[in-house]
Amino acid sequence: MAPLRVLCIHGYRQNSGSFREKTGALRKLLKKHVEFIYLSAPHRVQQVSSEDAPEKNNSEPSTAGDEEPKGWWFSDIHAKSFSAQQKCENSLGLEESMTAVRDAVRVQGPFDGILGFSQGAAFVAMLCSLQEQKLEPEFSFRFAILVAGFRSACNEHQKFYDAPLLIPSLHVFGLEDRVIPDNMSRELLPSFQDAQVLTHPGGHFVPAASAHRQTYQDFLKRFQ
Repeated sequence: MAPLRVLCIHGYRQNSGSFREKTGALRKLLKKHVEFIYLSAPHRVQQVSSEDAPEKNNSEPSTAGDEEPKGWWFSDIHAKSFSAQQKCENSLGLEESMTAVRDAVRVQGPFDGILGFSQGAAFVAMLCSLQEQKLEPEFSFRFAILVAGFRSACNEHQKFYDAPLLIPSLHVFGLEDRVIPDNMSRELLPSFQDAQVLTHPGGHFVPAASAHRQTYQDFLKRFQ
């Protein structure tokens, strides 16, 4: 049985190399079932003060590929920074990020599913909305895994949450997450009609303990 091909969307201040490192335990846990393909966001994130970036706790610099920290969009269009809690009218950079995913699907696809972490998970929800609205004809994701996801606080993004999405989804979040508190992840659940939930007692990371294997496998076997 061929493994499922899953496109992986990293968090803010990460990149494809660092996210691959951080999901090593998950890759090992699901190696018989899933092939993970990693994509870097197109926007370089400025190295600024520690007050920036709510995901700083899980985005320490990585030597993987010597890539710079990246982001999918900025909530502060002037400072070119991002905070999941920041309310804004308009964002910066989302169109370029959608183009990057479109190109990845065209060149490296097709993909069975898509996985996102933190800002990446919020972005995945938007991509699934575009797919269901038939606005991205090349997208054919059959499922989504959203780790530490949240609803964007930006007004121009509210159009992505108009109707519950039909795509099967697994929502994973930590009860001790201080970066994206679990209540923010729960607020995203009504946007998906077929939402399954996996909670863990930890913080802001992708959980991959043996205790989680069955939940991941039960979700994925529907698509094999």
